[in-house]
Amino acid sequence: MLAVLADAVEYFQKYVLAEDEKGKKLFQEEEEWILEKNSDWLFSFENICEALRLDPNYIRQGLLSWKEAQRKFHSKAVNNHNRRRCYGRKTA
Repeated sequence: MLAVLADAVEYFQKYVLAEDEKGKKLFQEEEEWILEKNSDWLFSFENICEALRLDPNYIRQGLLSWKEAQRKFHSKAVNNHNRRRCYGRKTA
């Protein structure tokens, strides 16, 4: 069960900023799995967390906070890059 959770977190983090269709789909599948609540499926996010004695809401909130921070950082970096280009400055 730990391997299932670890793989999901890995894909969630790896594809959070994906721009290609495959990466976006992988991220979306993992995010939906993490966000799903009250599932009777043995390998649901909540059942796996509970079997591992982890608080699913705590893990879920941590992942969502991490996602927002990554997207905010990426957006800021892209905006800074575009701003430098508009003013004719060289970019690294």
